[in-house]
Amino acid sequence: MAELDVVAWVHARDGLLLTVRTRGRDLLYLPGGKREPGEDDWTAVSREVREELGVELERATFRGLGVLRAAAHDQPDFTHVRMACFTGGHRGEPAPLGEVDEIRYVGPAERALLAPASQAALDLAVAGGLLG
Repeated sequence: MAELDVVAWVHARDGLLLTVRTRGRDLLYLPGGKREPGEDDWTAVSREVREELGVELERATFRGLGVLRAAAHDQPDFTHVRMACFTGGHRGEPAPLGEVDEIRYVGPAERALLAPASQAALDLAVAGGLLG
C-alpha cells in the first residue's frame, strides 16, 4: 500500500475551517502538501502555505495538532495519506495563489465537501476546540 507523506495547516476563523480547492479537483483540501526532500515540518508547512495562500506563518505560535491517516482522494486504489496537522498564527490575508483556485471556510455541516484526510482533520480541529 502506497502512503503519501503530507503536512497541513489547520486554520480556523469564526468557527470555520480554512480549506482550498486546487486546480482540477472536485473536493476541498487543507492548505499544505508534500514535503520536499530534507524538509522538516516547519519548513514544509510554511513553504506550502506561502505558495498556496501568500501568507507567512509565525514560528513562535507553530504547534502540532496531530497526525492522521486516511484514504487518498484522486489517487490509485489503496493509496493512503499520512497527514501531519499543525496550527499557528499568520501574517497576511489568505488568497488563492499558484495551483489554488478557491479558498473556502467550512464548518462540520459541510464535511461532505472535503477529501477524506481533510474530513479527518476537521474532526481533529473539532476535538481540539478550534471550531465552533
